[in-house]
Amino acid sequence: MPDKEQPTLLVIDGHSLAFRAFYALPVDSFQTRDGQHTNAIHGFLAMLINLLKAEKPTHLAVAFDISRHSFRTREYPDYKGTRGETPSEFIGQVPLLQECLHALGITTIEKEDFEADDILATLARQGVEEGFKVYVVSGDRDAIQLVNDKVTLLYPSRQGVSDLTRYDEAKVQERYGIRPEQYPDIAALVGETSDNLPGVPKVGEKTAVKWLNQFGTLDAILEHRDEIPGVVGNNLREHVDNVVRNRKLNRLLTDVELPVGPADLLRAPADEQQVRDVFARLEFRTLLDRVLKLEGIAGDSEVGQAAAAEAAAKAENAPVPVTLLDEELAGWLARHTATAAEAAADITKAVSVQVETIDGYPVAVGLATLHETIFLPWTQGSRDYAPFEAWLASDTPKTFFDAKRQIKALRTAGLAVSGLAFDPVIAAWLLKPDSSADRSLEKLVDRHLLEILPKSDPNQLVPEDDTVVGPAGEAWYALRVARALTAQLDERTLRVLTEIELPTLMVLAEMELTGVTVSHPELTALSDELGASATAIATEAFGIIGREVNLGSPKQIQEVLFDQLDMPKTRATKTGYSTDAGALADLQASNPHPFLGLLLAHRDATKLRQIIESVDKAIAGDGRVHTTYVQTGSSTGRISSTDPNLQNIPVRTEEGRRIRHAFRVGEGYECLLTADYSQIEMRIMAHLSGDQGLIDAFHSGEDLHRFVGSRIFSVDPADVTPNMRTKVKAMSYGLAYGLSAFGLSKQLRIETAEAKQLMTDYFERFGGVRDYLRNVVVQAKVDGYTETIFGRRRPFANLNSANRVLRDNDERAALNAPIQGTAADIIKIAMIDIAADLAAQGLASKLLLQVHDELVFDVAPGEWDALAALVTARMSTAATLSVPLEVQIGRGENWNEAAH
Repeated sequence: MPDKEQPTLLVIDGHSLAFRAFYALPVDSFQTRDGQHTNAIHGFLAMLINLLKAEKPTHLAVAFDISRHSFRTREYPDYKGTRGETPSEFIGQVPLLQECLHALGITTIEKEDFEADDILATLARQGVEEGFKVYVVSGDRDAIQLVNDKVTLLYPSRQGVSDLTRYDEAKVQERYGIRPEQYPDIAALVGETSDNLPGVPKVGEKTAVKWLNQFGTLDAILEHRDEIPGVVGNNLREHVDNVVRNRKLNRLLTDVELPVGPADLLRAPADEQQVRDVFARLEFRTLLDRVLKLEGIAGDSEVGQAAAAEAAAKAENAPVPVTLLDEELAGWLARHTATAAEAAADITKAVSVQVETIDGYPVAVGLATLHETIFLPWTQGSRDYAPFEAWLASDTPKTFFDAKRQIKALRTAGLAVSGLAFDPVIAAWLLKPDSSADRSLEKLVDRHLLEILPKSDPNQLVPEDDTVVGPAGEAWYALRVARALTAQLDERTLRVLTEIELPTLMVLAEMELTGVTVSHPELTALSDELGASATAIATEAFGIIGREVNLGSPKQIQEVLFDQLDMPKTRATKTGYSTDAGALADLQASNPHPFLGLLLAHRDATKLRQIIESVDKAIAGDGRVHTTYVQTGSSTGRISSTDPNLQNIPVRTEEGRRIRHAFRVGEGYECLLTADYSQIEMRIMAHLSGDQGLIDAFHSGEDLHRFVGSRIFSVDPADVTPNMRTKVKAMSYGLAYGLSAFGLSKQLRIETAEAKQLMTDYFERFGGVRDYLRNVVVQAKVDGYTETIFGRRRPFANLNSANRVLRDNDERAALNAPIQGTAADIIKIAMIDIAADLAAQGLASKLLLQVHDELVFDVAPGEWDALAALVTARMSTAATLSVPLEVQIGRGENWNEAAH
């Protein structure tokens, strides 16, 4: 029978592939509004769609395990006994996956007392006997034994389920040096850790293959085991029972009685309505379009089903890039010039730009629309690219993937950039603001297009042309990702993207290019002092305990504190007892000891010295430090700083202030200006809660904590003692972070009962705060997210979780998210407006740093009054609150002197 007429049977190990998909995709990134995790379902279905397109099976089934118990566990109770508990986030996904498969017309099979692999083995044998070409999809290596000239194994990579290795007889021979049916013999000798089947000690894959090639079969190896010399021979003789047991258990059954056979598994058409219903519940909008397209049904789209189907059909392969120069390039750009309104309505109207860089300098540029790509091999100063340079500087809307990096590279080459309309990295972060998420182009293509970004083999020194995307292809993929992301952005989140984040990105790019002047001699002198101090402290500490230890080694510090000095144990960890800063500070407070005090002092000196060294190493040839601001580095919207981190320099210690003293006014400027919001989070709390008492506090002109203290302690503001003020301040800020009575007592070192009473008295007088904080969590449990004044959302996955620890953590984070997120929005809006005013007024002063709620500027000669007025006005009016936004301005030759 010719291959084109031969029926194809595809059989899949459902649990195996679902588990791999679960661990390949981030749990928090795939969750419905009602808290159902869906990453395993999403990954499995994405793999299935690719398989159906690639293999075009005529017959199809997915096998599942009913439980962990089977005839194998009766034979060997410890079979798979080392596997941990099923993750709670995975539980419930398999039934939903099966529901999806049934809607797609795909048969699922389970058999009591047998594993899914036995079902696959039986169907594979039957399929071959009935004339099928068989594909087995499994992540269990035992399935290798099924491979023959009619059966191919598709085995997922370690990275997940999107990349499948095709094992035919030749591939098995190449990989293992044996025939497929011999693989169980190797596994019997080596053992299988995942199944809790110990093999022969010190016998690995190479030794097992050598023995098989020497003796032919496992039975022959065991028959001649007395002839095998050395340690491995002795081990084989001592553990022969393991080998016999393993071989018995890893043999897949090919004669399981099943309710269906291969001929019964003809692929049926999907039930469109069922597919729509279940995918709607799982919130698989993009995946639904792919499934419907695969089934020949027009997908859903805001631009119409027919248009979506046409666009999807054209987007199968990246257009072949062409190189255009001069007039041709100008003509192409003119044809693809959209207005901002057109791009806002359809982001694919904007041209996607991708800049290839080396050492931060552009070497090539790719341009893309949905149907065309352009490649520009960059040459500095060439008139051939003058149309592109003019277009780049125009307000014509453009999309950039990881825009700040590319814009900086173009600016470094002397090119102006304007018209930034979209950045998929920022958009993906706004949708799922997880600070640790992978937002590479490869990951976003996989997640939002359910495709694999072509890339070259890292082991291939000269990549084949068809394996490399290049900047033009990357621009095309990025544009399609932008389209997918835009469809997921609600109106308020889209406004945060276009009105706050993208303009902030442009400001940050300029700040990074400008940098801040730092004195190398000052940092060196301070580092030397701290080094000498740390050495002296260490010497004194060693004298107390009578020996030298590594003060940076947790293990050695544990031995000194808890064994030698017999101090009370801190909280238990996996490696003993905690020696982190908080635990040791608590220990020193409750059980003071000279060694512990010196240890903490040594840590402080060492930490400061590390900060100094990181800043000092970053001083560039222009005498400035050019930090990198990370917009996507937090879940609340706060900007972070790295390489080096300029937001972790202490301000309350003498040494920290000396570090800031080294940050100096730049050459050609007259001084630094610092501008800082006063108690911005408490002001936002007053506004959001609507508590009249707190609002009155800010309008009174009185010190906030003194005013609040007078209410709580029922005394005149003048009679509020420093101790009272400290308690009130800790209370006010702590509540916004979900601080408990126990946490407050620990922070203030007072009894829990006193802390609880303090909280009661606070809420009695500021009931609006209590009500607001309660309602934030209640509303978040309903919505699944919190929201800032400006519409920035922060999703929470575990507010309704049965796991108390996860639920409590999310509740505490939800309390502060609207406050801290609004503060982040306000400082960003102020930065955007200040940058615009500096340009509009032609001022030469520069914005250098953003450190939480503080901005630092180089002031050009003669511009102090204008700049101070401009900054004060823009920062104080960045948001309209029920309380004033107070801004403090400072001036000095260095950052420390300019403090306020």
